[in-house]
Amino acid sequence: MSTRDSVFLLAGNRLLREALARILRTQGDLSLAGVVPYSPQAIEQIVSSGCQILLVDSVATALSDLQFIREAIHTVPGLKVVLIDMHEDEETFLKAVRAGVVGYVLKDASAMDVVAAVRAVSQGEAVCPPRLCLALFQYVSREWTAVPSFHVKVHLGLTRRQQQLVPLIAQGLSNKQIASHLHLSEQTVKNHVHRMLQKVGVNDRLAVVEKVRGQGLVV
Repeated sequence: MSTRDSVFLLAGNRLLREALARILRTQGDLSLAGVVPYSPQAIEQIVSSGCQILLVDSVATALSDLQFIREAIHTVPGLKVVLIDMHEDEETFLKAVRAGVVGYVLKDASAMDVVAAVRAVSQGEAVCPPRLCLALFQYVSREWTAVPSFHVKVHLGLTRRQQQLVPLIAQGLSNKQIASHLHLSEQTVKNHVHRMLQKVGVNDRLAVVEKVRGQGLVV
């Protein structure tokens, strides 16, 4: 006999709570662990319910700026959160993703759409509106592009300012031209280049460029 994932429903709107609770109780593969309106004490109820999935509407996020969701995920290891939100803008969606939400459903979705999202999340999937998928891919791409900069800092010891010099050196710009481009004095640029050579352990500027490329930073 397969076990059913339990869902804790937290929603500020009474009609929404009742409609979703009624449908969730009829699902053979899901069980309803609790139904409550939002309150700061709801975390304790979520913990004691032993639920695997938290289905929450935007009331909790509006009042706590997603802190409630972060706290719930931190307090209940493995908790999966599905958020019903009224916002379709990318910034709000990405903030929810960063907070740990794995299911994002808009308010214009039907109750059955919400249950389908809960079921998908229970099966290890992530859910978001198709029109927001592009924003998620672009966000991941931006974050991934920033990762090599961290490696350069850790492995080569180059500061962010020194990393800014690398692509300019790769273009063949002189210290004077780099100084003009970055609004620095030429002596400051010389000092940075000298320290870069020492940190990387090479004798010329272009060798620094190759070392940085070796860490995955595109220059």
